[in-house]
Amino acid sequence: MNIGQTIRKARKAKGWTLEELAHRVGTDTGNLSRLERGQQGARQDLLQKIIKELDITIGAEGPAGEPSNVSLAVQPDRSYRYPVLNWVSAGLWGDALQPYEPGAEETELSNYMGKGLCFWLQVNGDSMTAPIGDSIPDGNLILVDTGLEARPGHLVIAKLENDDKATFKRLVQDGGRQFLKPLNPAYPLIEITNHCRFVGVVVETKRKLV
Repeated sequence: MNIGQTIRKARKAKGWTLEELAHRVGTDTGNLSRLERGQQGARQDLLQKIIKELDITIGAEGPAGEPSNVSLAVQPDRSYRYPVLNWVSAGLWGDALQPYEPGAEETELSNYMGKGLCFWLQVNGDSMTAPIGDSIPDGNLILVDTGLEARPGHLVIAKLENDDKATFKRLVQDGGRQFLKPLNPAYPLIEITNHCRFVGVVVETKRKLV
């Protein structure tokens, strides 16, 4: 079930019309209708309001409507504190050089209990900003779990040869070959070779509070 279908189902369960929900979250019925039909995405602040009003958790949608591994972060009931790394440190993860010293970095909370060691990264640039569907804009925080296996459809952090920094893309497979795909269609696919190492899988995203 995609984001729009989840919102529509939860709204119907409460017996609310589009007008009722639009009034509660401060938008218009046209925006909500297009969101429910999957014809457009929604600003993250609007999604947060919808989640709060409908009391739901929304998972992101992967290729061809398949559910993916990343979900929008909501206010946690049980919290875990993870460090916020820079992209160079993330790229060094798993190498001989330790990427961070516990307790020495900025931290952020999540209700996600990691399968392995976890850390946050702040998104830089617009390569993962999309006009519709999944969109993770510049400045958002993403939570990376290094204990999960990267699979097609997942949003992943990867380290490419001759690049000192990690990169954030969706892992896709086509004709037996794997690629790193930006969510922004203006950016090209990156074919994966033997010189690519997966650092971890992105499991959560949220707007950084200032």
